[in-house]
Amino acid sequence: MIKKIVPASSLKGEVILPPDKSISQRAAIFSLLYDGISEVGNYSSAQDPQSTLNCVQQLGAVVQERDGKLVIKGTGRKQLKTPEKDLDCGNSGTAMRLLSGVLVGAGISTKLVGDASLSGRTMTRIINPLEQMGAHILARNLAYAPLFINRNEPLKPLKFDLPIPSAQLKSCILLAGLFGEEMTQVIEILPSRDHTERLLNLDQKLVQGRKIISASLSDEIPEQSYTIPGDFSAAAFWLVAGAIQKDAELLISNVGLNPTRNALLDILGEMGADITIENERMEGAEPAGDIIVKGSDLKAVDIDPKMIPNCIDELPILAVAMLFAEGTSTISGAEELRHKETDRIMAISKMLKAVESSFEEKEDGLIIHGDPEFAFQSAEFESFHDHRIAMASAVLSLKGIKESSIKDAESASVSYPTFWKDLDKLRVES
Repeated sequence: MIKKIVPASSLKGEVILPPDKSISQRAAIFSLLYDGISEVGNYSSAQDPQSTLNCVQQLGAVVQERDGKLVIKGTGRKQLKTPEKDLDCGNSGTAMRLLSGVLVGAGISTKLVGDASLSGRTMTRIINPLEQMGAHILARNLAYAPLFINRNEPLKPLKFDLPIPSAQLKSCILLAGLFGEEMTQVIEILPSRDHTERLLNLDQKLVQGRKIISASLSDEIPEQSYTIPGDFSAAAFWLVAGAIQKDAELLISNVGLNPTRNALLDILGEMGADITIENERMEGAEPAGDIIVKGSDLKAVDIDPKMIPNCIDELPILAVAMLFAEGTSTISGAEELRHKETDRIMAISKMLKAVESSFEEKEDGLIIHGDPEFAFQSAEFESFHDHRIAMASAVLSLKGIKESSIKDAESASVSYPTFWKDLDKLRVES
């Protein structure tokens, strides 16, 4: 689908975000592991969480919808079923990596498959530690899906130093560890998303600046009954769109405010964005609130590489904010972007080049020369079938002088099915 975007003179109104994908997928998997019934409100209808939900049903979860909530009857750790067919993770790296941990822990032999995009993403980081725990995993070219998972020998405990700040890798190891008689530990130096630790109430200790998270069969899986907050990564597009549009004012309701996810708030605050948070509260184990963003005068920023894991998914849209900030901004230490749904550093560069902006691409990031008065006529954007690139291009298109277009714009539905509808609702015509 080619989406035509008409420029806007401003943005006004309220945004109801899609549910958080990361929390939704964990809610499904953890409800499977809970020996009882969980009621999950506001479960995501996006493709990735639905793929995960289908997989947990094949593993034995019974899922029904009641009063707008998902009622999930879990099997507990000892009653998981061997799937009758391959587990199809679709485009979801979260599903493939987390379920790999569950399957290895439970000793279930099966095959995990995914779409072309997911099958092009390396799984080496999870294969190696899982094999140390006793698994035998066959992968295409030793690294790529499909993954044939088997474990014939007893599950071994693992003390694992997390080589990169990856919530998926961390969660994979901890989920396998939940099936072990002896304790498995993940040692984290740089913080990554902590949804797994929160939702499973796992033991955590801070020792000499390192976080040690533990998991074993002795950990009780808590009931997963809560309402899932809105996706902060989806809110990011409106935070930037509101900040760069003159006289804009947006209310973004029910946003997840997990401190391991929301570095963008601090970065935009440093850039001078007019952002306030109201109605702060807890949704189960996760903090949430409502955010108001107004049109702002932005200044350039250099992102500390230590913050990158906490804003990795927001970097495509942050690059758009940098384009309209006074001065030169830098993103570095973000080489992980090259291993997402697409090479996102390359994709961001193509987006910036399409509007003839001034920037330099680096192996691990970008240097962007911003200008609050930056203007372009129109552009043809490539999404590279990447939802975040498609939506970042849309926010940039709103600042054009004439109509722009985005190829393969339907990719936005991977994480935000109503994005285009919301954009039309909030636009104030030029």
